[in-house]
Amino acid sequence: MANIKSAKKRAKQSEKRRLVNASRKTAIKTSTKTLIDAIAQGKDLNTVKVMLKDVEAKLARAKNKHVVHKNAAARKVGRLTKRVVAYEKTGTKVQ
Repeated sequence: MANIKSAKKRAKQSEKRRLVNASRKTAIKTSTKTLIDAIAQGKDLNTVKVMLKDVEAKLARAKNKHVVHKNAAARKVGRLTKRVVAYEKTGTKVQ
């Protein structure tokens, strides 16, 4: 543990940020899995699109907070959008 007052404060702040960042990443993963499962189960297209918007919003927020790299966020959104568009066209599960 740090001895200097400012270092102690910084350690406390870092721990708080770590917990918030971990929570944010977990929420993204959960939303992504829910979206993929919805596509696999053949859920309603409108529901899938709403789920996609939710994942996009969470990724954008994480990107702005520097939890996820901007290119990684864009890549994930792109891949999920690609799945949803393919699902929209065919109505079947897409890898």
